[in-house]
Amino acid sequence: MRIAVLGTGYVGLVSAACFAEAGQHVTCVDTEEAKISMLSRGEVPIYEPALNDLVCRGRRRRRVYFSTDPKAAVAGADIVFIAVGTPARASDGHADLSQVHMAVEGFASFLKPGTVVVTKSTVPVGTGDVVEHLIRSIRPDLEFQVASDPEFLRAGRAVEDFLRPDRVVIGAESDFAAARLMKLYRSIGIERERILVTDRRSSELIKYAANGFLATKIAFINEVADLCAKVDARIGDVTRGIGLDERIGGRYLQPGPGFGGSCFPKDARALAKMGEYHNSPMRIIETVLTSNDARKRSMARKVAAICGGTLRGKTIATSPSRPTPTICATPSPYRSRRP
Repeated sequence: MRIAVLGTGYVGLVSAACFAEAGQHVTCVDTEEAKISMLSRGEVPIYEPALNDLVCRGRRRRRVYFSTDPKAAVAGADIVFIAVGTPARASDGHADLSQVHMAVEGFASFLKPGTVVVTKSTVPVGTGDVVEHLIRSIRPDLEFQVASDPEFLRAGRAVEDFLRPDRVVIGAESDFAAARLMKLYRSIGIERERILVTDRRSSELIKYAANGFLATKIAFINEVADLCAKVDARIGDVTRGIGLDERIGGRYLQPGPGFGGSCFPKDARALAKMGEYHNSPMRIIETVLTSNDARKRSMARKVAAICGGTLRGKTIATSPSRPTPTICATPSPYRSRRP
């Protein structure tokens, strides 16, 4: 099977490398010439355990290629994955789909009949309809399908999550598209029972609902931690006590400075904005965002007091082995890439 992946960021690169490892022929496309040159030399611009080995092995076996030319990638592809960024719009918090639109407009002219176009980027409900409309406006006579296939990758475990996932979600409006994506994921060795096939809109919402729920757990346990401090209870015992309930589970119940990174804040905010747009308010998520912001500001004020009233020019970090914030005099060169 021939695959094109639009976007060589975290999601696109991991997906491409894993599909190539399963024996598929993958071409990655990106508009950044410097990044494509780096990848073509076997240099991976992000750190993720096992990813560099997969990319190098894919290149050596001639299963993965990198290009700035969408025509070279898309013209012979059976499946085209859209894996570009969808950051929050600074103006209103909605997901910014400009990169998705640009990608579709750039490759639509080169699609062959029967291609399945898949949104792997995190996109609001109804984006698949928009993508389908854009392609039809450019290629009105083309036979094609649009599907949704959200990613659920964690930093530091992305390759493992892709190859041995909790679940794969396929949102399709036709049996043809669902069957083609099912065949692709089965080629990786993923069991049929781990693959959920649903409609396109439900698939698009699943990713936002999942991240919104995890963000809620984090905000909740942080507020419980504050209460523990007031009533002289042990938060560690409380989290263990509720985490042993199989309906709750112990993950994402570690109190801390609040959630951040590139996914949880923007996805929670986008979910709240979707509810607002469709006149179905997401009150819990709105409260989670407010609580998380208050948590971070409160911790910043406490640390600032330790530093003599200012945090300017300093980097604050915590680790599981040293929960007390460590204050550095100079900005750290390291940056978190994912939540």
